[in-house]
Amino acid sequence: MPFWINELARAARQSNLGRQVALAERMLRRVLAKELTSLNVSKALVAATSEPVKTETVPEPKAADAEKTMAPEAAEASPKLRRAAFTRQVFEFEGERYGFNLYVPPLPPSASPTDEPTGVPLVVMLHGCKQDAPDFARGTFMNELAAKSPCMVLYPEQLPKANQMRCWNWFDSEHQGRHAGEPAMLAALTRHVIARYPVDPKRVYIAGLSAGGAMAAIVAAHNPDLFAAVGVHSGLPPGAAHDVMSAFSAMRLGGRSRTPGDPAAREDVMPTIVFHGDADRTVHPDNGDQIVLAAIAALKASGVPLKRSVIPEELPAPTGELRHTLRTVYSAEDSRSYVEYWSVEAGPHAWSGGSATGTFTDPHGPNASAAMLAFFLQHHR
Repeated sequence: MPFWINELARAARQSNLGRQVALAERMLRRVLAKELTSLNVSKALVAATSEPVKTETVPEPKAADAEKTMAPEAAEASPKLRRAAFTRQVFEFEGERYGFNLYVPPLPPSASPTDEPTGVPLVVMLHGCKQDAPDFARGTFMNELAAKSPCMVLYPEQLPKANQMRCWNWFDSEHQGRHAGEPAMLAALTRHVIARYPVDPKRVYIAGLSAGGAMAAIVAAHNPDLFAAVGVHSGLPPGAAHDVMSAFSAMRLGGRSRTPGDPAAREDVMPTIVFHGDADRTVHPDNGDQIVLAAIAALKASGVPLKRSVIPEELPAPTGELRHTLRTVYSAEDSRSYVEYWSVEAGPHAWSGGSATGTFTDPHGPNASAAMLAFFLQHHR
């Protein structure tokens, strides 16, 4: 599918990254105040460029070992993890073996052997086309931020035989429901991780880029009983397409959100944060507008009163000029933001504020990972 091929320049200056780090830290402190005072974004991002978090990689099990890998008794061993780990694992669903990577942050030891482990949040990250799980982890910096929160990060990976470009099949009607296809697999994998690791089931979030962002929107819409918030970067609204031709149209002109068929999806409010560059030539920025409008409509229908505020942000661009970002926030009486829309001036089809070590990233910011994590941690089911 050639429309997803969008090779991007990823050279970034160290001094420019430092300015982004400072802005990300100020933004996180302002949004979460007391909740995230311990989150030192500067150290996390500088560590990503100098001394990466030490991780342990577990090789993918052989087919004969798959059953042992998935055994329930493994849940008893997982709380013993005390060091940060970034492991490669497999998950079997309806006869297919899906690879995934899981980041587990440093976990404090229990006060006594009988203590229950404290559950931490879980962020599910869906890569875009032509990407894989490790690439997406490198490009988003999410592991470095998760180490400080702390939270776990799950990176599911698309099967090449399901899509030769490794795109999630968001445009296929067979993959747009709750109980079948890729949304069902992703929900099952998320529940599998929750069962095996010390995850707080009330603080589980999902986000994605491009095709991954479109699939994240679908999965969240059909699983409000599982996810507490969703982040869509350069993606499309659920139901924007039903086949390849309608996908072309939605990407080129903008798609309209269709209400998912699952009645439960219409009964729950899903806090939503959207990033989209206004210079995106792969997915029309109108798609970001449509996701935001649908989220606001759902909130209003549920009776949640909203206050709208517009916050302009400025960052230095490679040309030496300032890049402007318009951040529109819809908050409730409890001061939490329920919808955020970051429209990035001159932003391409790439993860904003990402690392040049990954593909499809825009290192010049603003930092989408920091903004999404700050937004997510305000919410729980």
